Amino acid sequence: MQIKRTGVYSREQLTRLLHPASIAVIGASTRAGSFGERVVFNMAHYAGRSYPVNARYQTIGGQTCYPKVADLPEVADCAVIAAPREAVEEIVLECAAAGVGGAIIFASGYAETGKEDRILQQERLAAIARETGLRIVGPNCIGVVNALLDSRVTFMDITPIPKPERNAVGIISQSGALGMALAQGVVRGLSVSHVMTSGNSCDVDMADFVNYLATDPACGSIACVFEGMATPERLLLAAENAWAVDKPLIIFKMATGEQGAQAAMSHTGSLAGSHASYRSVFQRAGAIVVDDFEALMETSAFFAKAPPPKAPGAAIVAASGGAAIMATDRAEQHGVPMPQPTPAVTEILESRIPEFGSARNPCDVTAQVLSDPESLGICADALLGDPQYGVLVSPLTYGYAPSAKRPLLYSDLAKKHGKMACVVWQTEWQDGPGVVDANQCDRVALFRSMSACFAALAAWQWRADKRAAGSQIIAPTPAGIIAESRALIAAAGGRTLTEREAKAVLALYGVPVVGERLAQTVDDAVNAAASLGYPVVLKVESPDLPHKTEAGVIRLNLRSADEVRAGYAAVMANADKVTPAPRINGVLVQPMVPQGIEMVVGARNDPLFGPLIVVGLGGILVEVLKDTALSPAPVTPFEAEKLLRQLKGVKLLDGFRGMPAVDVKRLAGVISDVSRFAADHRGSVAELDVNPLICAGDRITAVDALIVVG
Repeated sequence: MQIKRTGVYSREQLTRLLHPASIAVIGASTRAGSFGERVVFNMAHYAGRSYPVNARYQTIGGQTCYPKVADLPEVADCAVIAAPREAVEEIVLECAAAGVGGAIIFASGYAETGKEDRILQQERLAAIARETGLRIVGPNCIGVVNALLDSRVTFMDITPIPKPERNAVGIISQSGALGMALAQGVVRGLSVSHVMTSGNSCDVDMADFVNYLATDPACGSIACVFEGMATPERLLLAAENAWAVDKPLIIFKMATGEQGAQAAMSHTGSLAGSHASYRSVFQRAGAIVVDDFEALMETSAFFAKAPPPKAPGAAIVAASGGAAIMATDRAEQHGVPMPQPTPAVTEILESRIPEFGSARNPCDVTAQVLSDPESLGICADALLGDPQYGVLVSPLTYGYAPSAKRPLLYSDLAKKHGKMACVVWQTEWQDGPGVVDANQCDRVALFRSMSACFAALAAWQWRADKRAAGSQIIAPTPAGIIAESRALIAAAGGRTLTEREAKAVLALYGVPVVGERLAQTVDDAVNAAASLGYPVVLKVESPDLPHKTEAGVIRLNLRSADEVRAGYAAVMANADKVTPAPRINGVLVQPMVPQGIEMVVGARNDPLFGPLIVVGLGGILVEVLKDTALSPAPVTPFEAEKLLRQLKGVKLLDGFRGMPAVDVKRLAGVISDVSRFAADHRGSVAELDVNPLICAGDRITAVDALIVVG
């Protein structure tokens, strides 16, 4: 079995492999179309020293061809192995013995086949890497490109990548074809520093590539096409390292279906699917997740160029009223504010825009810009000078010579004001005049989608807010509370704690829970109701009935002894109908908590990421609305409030139809307390639900809870 790594390779450990001074092409050939021939062709412009290796040839392309890697005039930094799978292992051992720094293996037919003997072959390669220090990319890999050296270590007919500009993007992809496809953005003027594809990743993988590029000054951002990893925590470690040096990491996650989510007893288990888990942990590490592959390079190019935002607002300027409206719609959709310009700026706009235009935000300069070409620059300059705006967004609706000059103008103005400009290319002439110039501008990002543009702007502000917030520290739970809660969980003696047992455990963590009494008879229930005060709630207590509403074993708002007696009989009768017969401890009697906003706070122990906290609208609507936010546990109150602000129904917390506004900071504190419990008990608790958590003003009460022991 392959040993799983816990760390990531340092830049120094990968330099010979990824920035080599010399490369040996093992399996070099003159046979047209062979991998060895294609690599030799692609390496013609390599800035370092390359050596063909193949015992069948004396020379290839005018170069001496060496029989073995050990025969080279120097120890190669990197070996490209363009040989059949059957020969690869012996070649890798020869490279390790010769002191080669790293190897890139093209051959396929290893673990991806699912065959046991092929899996073992791949594991032997991993063992060689582990035991010798030879770093290996692949097998089943398309290759690696380093544009600084014009090193095209691939058998593909690759589009030449120019020497990278200052704001280049480093591309990392588990899919070789998709990685090389992204690099073809250079024909549109995008700048690329590296293309790193990982293949089967027997040794070097995505996490190592990210860690390498994090400190590489050749790229301004990292674009990552990610499928999945057996040890995703290593990618998170690399993402955290990128965050520490302020290198933006943008990830497109494939395989986003929820098929991987395990069936669970609690609502939380069904809500926290694999994609939601990945998104939440990536965001905790400071990475930006894009939903569409088509947005990955554009978003990455934006972050490679953009300075920190000076203000959250976006100013929109267009020569088309329809495009301006479309931009406004997308700004609202992604939560990007569009404040109105200051009076001084408005005065400038009104002086240059005809009365049938719009001297506000969005700003429609109309087609009259053709007869008054200076007006666009004057209006854009005024808007960028307004301190409310951190970015200027300009839809470009028609591709022709006059509009091609606008990105250059916007870039100069954005640089003047220390801000950013975005051009949204809305014409179907995708490679029309101005595309290359726009992508090559220092302070202009070109987007082909209005939605992608404003999603990037929202992420830009989110990232700035996260950096400004700094590290959030959670005080550790006192050891006595952890020990007492463990004892209560152990004393429950089952896989699922009853509501009463679960709330007793959570109360130790400061979670406000409703009072209650357990009644064994109807008379006990009547006496408990009188003691607690009417109105009351009755619930059958059973470890076998985690979802009591579905079983019909709850009665609400009982206001007299007669109603309690009738309710007791009804819930017990419904419990008797359940098959197989549930274990019944009695009937819980609780005060009826007044109406409020119902929230759910839950957690589950994810097999990849550990405890994840989920918040959302609660009660019976949680599965219908699926309006939830997710984060690794524990979370600080600050982080918990951020989760609440992600909910589509967050306006309910601010007061709705006469309901008092919820004390969001107090609610965030309760969420933080629940998350501390989940983190403290990650080894013993598989899932938990607090649902509903009834909130009204500063009154926040957990009226039901579920803990599943794992």
